[in-house]
Amino acid sequence: MTRFFLILILLTFSNFLVAQDVFEKARTSMVNGQIKSRGIKDENTLKAFMNVERHKFVPDRLINSSYSDRPLPIGYGQTISQPYIVAYMTEIIQPKPTDKVLEIGTGSGYQAAILAEIIEQVYTIEIIPQLAESAGDLLKELGYKNISVKQGDGYFGWEEHAPFDAIIVTAAAEHIPPPLIEQLKDGGKMIIPVGSPFLTQQLMLVEKDNEKIKTKSMMPVRFVPFTRE
Repeated sequence: MTRFFLILILLTFSNFLVAQDVFEKARTSMVNGQIKSRGIKDENTLKAFMNVERHKFVPDRLINSSYSDRPLPIGYGQTISQPYIVAYMTEIIQPKPTDKVLEIGTGSGYQAAILAEIIEQVYTIEIIPQLAESAGDLLKELGYKNISVKQGDGYFGWEEHAPFDAIIVTAAAEHIPPPLIEQLKDGGKMIIPVGSPFLTQQLMLVEKDNEKIKTKSMMPVRFVPFTRE
């Protein structure tokens, strides 16, 4: 190996370490300034947000905005949600290490990765084939063996793996899909934005208790529409 190539390798590695340090500082700032400061207290959730490198889930052209306090476009009319909203939806379902959770709307795979840091198994459904494929490839590349990705219509859930301890829906539906209620385990929780597309919706907490369904509006939100086949 010539001296020139050795120097080039060392410079490349040095730049890599600098970039990693920058992203780690940005991630710490995101957790402290955007998530903990707004009341997210669950230690497993906070740890997951420190472990998952959000910059790997956004388009290259937006990498400098990876840890900003806002949603970002990921193509096909979809977004990666604002970090606080992802944290809020994660904490509200009270995930436990032994849980099995269904996510509707894989997107870039970020929410699935956050869940996978905490729980035993994540099942996630994405209707857009290109996003299902790219998210699946990325999650495998990052070493997540407890995430199963399916391309399809999330309205019908994933019956063969039901019931689920919790369900997270990351797109706004005009009503709560009955198949998802059926696939929620007794004692389970679902978090779903409900309302008209492109308008302010309500983030609803759905709880099943002895086969009785309770719903509670948690906060106003704006999500992309729940896409159907």
